[in-house]
Amino acid sequence: MLVLGVDTSGREGSLALARVGAGSFAVLEVVSLAGRQYSAEFVPKLSDVLARHGVAKDQVDAYAVASGPGSFTGLRVGLSAVKGLAEIFGKPIAAVSVLETMAAAVRQPGTVMCAIDAGRREVFFGEYVVGESPVPSCLREELVSYEEFGQLLDANPSRLLITPDATITELCRFHTQVTHVERPQADAIAQVGALKIESGQTSTAEALDANYIRRSDAEIFAKK
Repeated sequence: MLVLGVDTSGREGSLALARVGAGSFAVLEVVSLAGRQYSAEFVPKLSDVLARHGVAKDQVDAYAVASGPGSFTGLRVGLSAVKGLAEIFGKPIAAVSVLETMAAAVRQPGTVMCAIDAGRREVFFGEYVVGESPVPSCLREELVSYEEFGQLLDANPSRLLITPDATITELCRFHTQVTHVERPQADAIAQVGALKIESGQTSTAEALDANYIRRSDAEIFAKK
């Protein structure tokens, strides 16, 4: 199975082409997408990476796309592109949370916390159970303030927390179990997506939607 991973959730994005077999996962290539250029770069870079590996667009078997949390505009670009491709070629989609991908990288079973700096003194926070199934089980994903985040840490002093952001690492400097990781790219999205696809956790193009967690400014400041 050939899986195309797509991540346009952050300041920089990426595409990944991976081959999935029985118990195997091999990344063929990862290509970067420049921030603020997702719309302009997506189709040309996708065409280039497929051509380099002799793959036609209709030979991609499934799509794995970062569904959030992250940039409203960036997520819409990636999700819209995947929706279009999946609808044209009739292929399944796995929607993958960036927080979920971080939890999936943990090898030890148990409950883990994941956090991404959301700006505005807020944190995208997720809590997952790892080890009971190939894909981490989500207990919750929510937007919390710095103060609420500190309370969560105090309530779970020995629980592992994973973050890619130095700002969050600094907030957690007194927490006993903190692992700083690189922000997941499209290859990690593809790997978790492949597990979801194999277990039947897929979405149709029509049903695919973003998991922004935070409401848009338009929603927050709109008048009644």
